[in-house]
Amino acid sequence: MHQHEKLNYVEFPAVNLEATKAFFSEVFKWRFQDYGPDYTAFENEGLDGGFYQAELKSRSLVGGALLVFYSSDLESTLAKVEAAGGTIAMPTFAFPGGRRFHFYEPSGNEFAVWSDN
Repeated sequence: MHQHEKLNYVEFPAVNLEATKAFFSEVFKWRFQDYGPDYTAFENEGLDGGFYQAELKSRSLVGGALLVFYSSDLESTLAKVEAAGGTIAMPTFAFPGGRRFHFYEPSGNEFAVWSDN
């Protein structure tokens, strides 16, 4: 159910929609619904959203929002990201409350994963 004035959807550019879909399917078990050749959507992943075909990428260093996944096993998630072709942008580091790492998915968008253990 949609909640009034709550975040509901996020969209990202993707240089390579197929590689991006394959990456998120492999690492996080996402399922996608294609809407034509230039758009794909995901649901029930904490926040619904989609990827659109574009020669752009979202990175925090240039003002892009950083979406952060939670993992109860940070090392396992890091290994899955690397095995699926993700690039580690910032190795695991500690911060007050836990540890995290940043990565680029195949289209170059930056995400992070954190753990409280």
